[in-house]
Amino acid sequence: MFVSMFAIDPLAIVAIIAGLLSFAFLLVGLAFVRKRRALGATVGLLVATLLLSLAALFATFAVATQGYRALTREEIAVLVATEPAGEQQFNARFVFPDGREETFTLAGDELYVDAYILKWKPLLNLLGLHTTYELDRVAGRYSDLDEERAEPRTIFTLAAPKPFNLFDLRRRYPLLFAPFVDAEYGSATFVEVDEAAELEVRVSTSGLLIRERPESSG
Repeated sequence: MFVSMFAIDPLAIVAIIAGLLSFAFLLVGLAFVRKRRALGATVGLLVATLLLSLAALFATFAVATQGYRALTREEIAVLVATEPAGEQQFNARFVFPDGREETFTLAGDELYVDAYILKWKPLLNLLGLHTTYELDRVAGRYSDLDEERAEPRTIFTLAAPKPFNLFDLRRRYPLLFAPFVDAEYGSATFVEVDEAAELEVRVSTSGLLIRERPESSG
């Protein structure tokens, strides 16, 4: 059973504060314009533009990190119930922390799951962002390499849809993200499926792992 925790995104808070300060400096700059004080007007408008740019940047970060979950210790990323559905075929029902459920029919001998993991630099650690993750794909995996090459492959997305993907933005604008992202990497795990089972896909700062649910063992 998952416990849902709702909190305001610290990046969104920074974006809102920067936006409000930008508006305030814009008003100051306009006031100096009316008084025909060129220096004050120029400084006010430049600061307003800078703060507006920062607000836009952090707002983009806030949107791009939607779906990424903060990670402070090993925790359950998703619950999975597997059940064989034929020779080298099985069903996997995923129950996500937000209550969403999806069932996939996969070909192969093993359940494979991977994820994106992000580690932020100290600058964003001060805002409450540390390591975050997002599940990316689920697939069926064959234990035999020749079968993996020749047999049908089944693979599905696990990532929630969103306007921006942080990893795509990171690749497109590396210089923009360099001051904030300490490390980005993928992690994967897989387990054999030969009978019905209740599994936990867990994530820690070192990556993904799959364990059988304690109540379903024995």
